Amino acid sequence: MKMKIFFLVCFFLALSGRLDAQNVTKVGTTVMGFLKIDVGARAMGMGGAYVANSEDVTGMFWNPAGIARLKNSEAIFSHTNWIADVDFDYAGIAIPLPRIGIIGLNATFLTMDPMERTTTIYPEGTGETFDAGQYAFGIAYGRELTDRFSIGFNVKYINETIRNCSASGFSMDLGTLFTTNFNGMKIGMSISNYGTKMRMAGRELLVQHDIDAANPGNNENLNAQLDTGSFDLPLLFRVGVSMDMLKGYGNSNLILSVDALHPNDDVEYVNIGGEYVYNKLVALRAGYKSLFAERSEEGLSMGAGFIAHPIGMRLTVDYAYRNFGVLKDINMFTLGLAF
Repeated sequence: MKMKIFFLVCFFLALSGRLDAQNVTKVGTTVMGFLKIDVGARAMGMGGAYVANSEDVTGMFWNPAGIARLKNSEAIFSHTNWIADVDFDYAGIAIPLPRIGIIGLNATFLTMDPMERTTTIYPEGTGETFDAGQYAFGIAYGRELTDRFSIGFNVKYINETIRNCSASGFSMDLGTLFTTNFNGMKIGMSISNYGTKMRMAGRELLVQHDIDAANPGNNENLNAQLDTGSFDLPLLFRVGVSMDMLKGYGNSNLILSVDALHPNDDVEYVNIGGEYVYNKLVALRAGYKSLFAERSEEGLSMGAGFIAHPIGMRLTVDYAYRNFGVLKDINMFTLGLAF
């Protein structure tokens, strides 16, 4: 009976992910796309269906309400070999404070090797190189309002730099997490990247322009500034459910979860995933991301994790793989410590 009810809820979530879908996807209309990259190999291995599973330090990304469930301090470092030889790294720590709640700090980096500068005159390269990258620093807070309901938020400073130009701004993530009376089923909701518009500025945009080239005698070297325009952040609304179908029966846990997502720069889609844990030592995961999305290259995810308990601590080592279609497949490694 509980299996039927769980999948009935999943069906309605999947259906909600298809409502009001448009033929125009709006892909590429937002900036700071690195804010949408999944954090944590456990979550990636489960296909990104994690908004209701976020009761660990990665909850600062997925659903800040999740960190409110932490009983111990947790730290994490995650590295991803992203597409186009780009590196994606995430580090975070969350610390419980008695009678106050959970405070967390997090940092996200998207970095690349220096690139050679090209121009229309020198399409093969000028011999100069430049750097480009994006990063975000955040501070999070989570608190349990009851033994079943928690809330949280994560405030981030965001920056993007390319050569001598940059853009910066602020955003906020908000989330709630509720544990129902039905077999411990969890319902999570979050809004990510609600914040300021971003606009590139810097001395690379300074040019010299003749405002009236048809008339001789005027100053043809007037300084002018190129207008780059302002663009929105990738706002994302998630709602999902998760349930442990075994509840530790036979020293095993089987977590099934589904998320419905509504982004401001694409059509709605659904993530599904599952995790099997044996004796709290070994975990196997699988999932599928961007179900029903018409033009996504993301799809099947798989992963595994190992848990150790040295000297009263908990050490986790996780790996995840995701198929990325015509692009390079993704590998993520995560190291976590609870103390």
